[in-house]
Parts: sequence; C-alpha cells; structure tokens
Amino acid sequence: MGIHEECGVFGVFSPEPTDAAGLVYYGLYALQHRGQESCGIVVCDDGIFVSHKDIGLVSEVFSHDALNRFPRGSMAVGHIRYATTGAGSRSNCQPIEVNHVKGRMALAHNGNLSNAAELRRALELSGAIFHTTSDTETIAYIVTKERLRTPSIEDALSAAMTQLDGAYSLVLMSPQKLLCARDPYGFRPLCFGKTADGVWVAASESCALKAVGAEPIRDVEPGEILVFTKDGMISRREHCQTKPRRFCAFEYIYFSRPDSVIDGVSVHLARRAAGAILARSCPADADIVVGVPDSGLDAALGFSEASGIPYGIGLIKNKYIGRTFISPGQNERIDQVKIKLAAVEASVRDRRVVLIDDSIVRGTTSGRIVGLLREAGAREIHMRVSAPPFLHPCYYGTDIDSRDHLIACRHTPDEIARIIGADSLGYLPLSGLEEMVGGKPLCSACFDGNYPTALPTDTRKDRFEERISRKEEKGT
Repeated sequence: MGIHEECGVFGVFSPEPTDAAGLVYYGLYALQHRGQESCGIVVCDDGIFVSHKDIGLVSEVFSHDALNRFPRGSMAVGHIRYATTGAGSRSNCQPIEVNHVKGRMALAHNGNLSNAAELRRALELSGAIFHTTSDTETIAYIVTKERLRTPSIEDALSAAMTQLDGAYSLVLMSPQKLLCARDPYGFRPLCFGKTADGVWVAASESCALKAVGAEPIRDVEPGEILVFTKDGMISRREHCQTKPRRFCAFEYIYFSRPDSVIDGVSVHLARRAAGAILARSCPADADIVVGVPDSGLDAALGFSEASGIPYGIGLIKNKYIGRTFISPGQNERIDQVKIKLAAVEASVRDRRVVLIDDSIVRGTTSGRIVGLLREAGAREIHMRVSAPPFLHPCYYGTDIDSRDHLIACRHTPDEIARIIGADSLGYLPLSGLEEMVGGKPLCSACFDGNYPTALPTDTRKDRFEERISRKEEKGT
C-alpha cells in the first residue's frame, strides 16, 4: 500500500463563449497526478449543462469525439478523482450535477469532510435520497437546500460553509456564475488566474493554470469565496480567519507537482529543503544520493547539496505504466515494482547509497526498492524519508485510514530498516515540516495526532457503501 493522490478541480469562466471543454481538458491533464480513477467535465452553454464523466485517465475518458460533443460555452468545471471516501465507481464520478427548482448546479470537490456521516444522516432523515457514496453529494445537497431560501448561489454556499467541517476546495457552477471556495483551515490547495484574452481560470495547482496559458494571480484564501460573473470577480471573506490555518503538509512532500507554487511556497524548493534538513538530522557516510522517482528526486537533490555527497540517477521509472497496467494472473512471481522501476547498475554497484523517498507506509514497496538496489550491486543502502513516520490516519483527503496499515506504529526505525533490508533508516523530524516551508502552519495530524477538527464518528472509507448494501439485503 502506498500513499494515493487525492483529487483535482478545475474551472473556467469566459465573458464570451469559448472552447471551455478544451481548456478544462488540458487543465485536468496537468492535474492527472492528483488522481487516476475517474474524471469528468461539465460545460455551461447559455444555461444548458452538457457533461461527460467516466472511469479512467483523462486521455481514456475524453476521446476526440467526446470532446467534440461539447458545445462552446462561457463556463465549465472539471474534476479528476482518487477515491478517499466512496468507491471508485462511475456513479461517484464528478462533477456532481443538481437540477433544482431555482436552476442547475455542477460541483467539483477536493478534500474530505470530517462530519460527512453526521450531515448525510441528517439529510437522509429529512427525505434526501443519495445516488452516490461520496461526501461531495452531501455538500451539493446542503448548498441546494440553502439555495432554496437565499437570494443567490454565493449566499447559499456561504450558508453551507457554516455546516461543513474538514477539508474542501470547491469549484461550483450555476447557469450564470462560477464560484470557488476553500475551507477556513485551508487544508487543500486552490488558486486562480487569468488568460491574456480575459478568461478566468481556477485550479487545484498553479501548474494547471500555466498549462492553459493563464497567469496565476494568487491562491484562494482559507475561508474565501470567489464569484466570477460577466461583471468581473467578487471576493467574499466572511469565513476567513475563523479557523487556524492548517495546510496539508503532504501536499508539499508528495501530492503536488514540483513546478506548482502553493500559498507562496515553491513545492520544488520545499522538497529540496526537506532533503537538506534530512542531511543535517540524519547524516550518512555514502558515495551517492539517489531519489525514488518522482517525488523523492527533489529531496535527494537537497540532501546532496547539504551533505556534499554527489547526486546520481540510481532508479529509472517506466513512464508508460498507467492505471490500466494489469499484472498477469498466472504469474504472480513477477514483481510489479520491477516493472515500474529499474536500478541503474552503473551508478550504484559497489557504492554506498543514500536512498531518498517521500514516505513509508507498510514497508512492502520500500523493501522491494531496496532489493532492486541490492541486486544492482549496492554495497550499503541508507534510506532517508522526507516525511516524519506515519502514526495516525488522515480524515482530510489522504488515503491513510487505519493504524493497522502503518509499519511505524509497530516498529522502531532500526527494526524497519532490518525489515526492508536497509543498513539504516532516518525520517524527517517533526520540526522540519514547518521549517521546509518557511514557518507556515501545517496540518501534521497523520504524523503527530493533533487533529484540527473533531474526529469523524465513522472512519471507514466504504461506510456509505456498507449502508447501501445493508438496505439492499433488507429489501428497503
């Protein structure tokens, strides 16, 4: 088990009809690293919504014919998904669309609500019928409910935000407006920019803005609501500074692309800083520093620069392995890690290697990577991890749902080193998290157990699927 990506959102608002679907398509391509299970696009053509969603990568779901079926529109929202709550089924593909008495709405969401189960239960008791098992539908229901008694969609979203707890970065489309919102803690990233021809663009990461030719303007502030209309942009800040800022530390360590800048901090530079901190806190006598592609490479460069040990290419990633890779059922002896990674023997043979990776969860993958380097002739392997040890589950969008899966809960670093076959093991110290981002406050609950919100009453990822199964068994 490894750490999985979360989700990515993308939105477009143009004063005049444009190829909105094409812009979202390329934006989602740039965000593909945030989720490979499903994706979707909804375009607004003068109040009429046209959508296409399915399981698969962006390139698999949106063929040339599928894109050509979209009309030119003034707005569009898109989503790529990795399931952290709710199964990876087609019914859970986003954006979610709602058709209510005051109009239509399409919603794309990145994050996890910590009070999703309680909100969903209350909605069900009031007569709501759910068609998906993701907490995004819960958000959509609450916004819709508030829209029935408020004068505008932005007022409805603001009222809904008083009821939501946990992590959410949202892009929402009504027939006339595009809205963005970020939870008051600022767990998940969200930014916006503008193209040279006046098209507003919002995205989970700045790399996606640049992919469509938009110049980044700034991040959406924690608690802020942005409203894009033909008259321009309006910022609503009634929820800003109502909670302590707690940006997810793992966005910098692993999730985000290195060329993104989040809350004013370069992801690439943050990872290099983490590597430098590791070099100071967990030094090693070695001949070469090697990073595990892709997220370990920047930290490896930082470790090399701080330690003076040469940086080298010791592992090569097969870039043609996607989500559709299927291991042959008859030959389980084939090691999938060997299909995805290969050691560069010329770099590591007879050398002492510092191996940098972003995390260790169960230790299975780490052990196989260490084994690759041993087979290639590495004399010593000193593993360094650019994150502290995982000791607690995450309830805000990272797929770590049980302490049973976390090797650091059961073993010391020395024991883990022996288990994975390394000569030594060192983790980034907790104090290094904020140091690597220049002192910005981060959420480090998965490392230290200090959760910013109340904990969910039911923490299982498939809790809503189980509820549906029980109802089906009872014939209700």
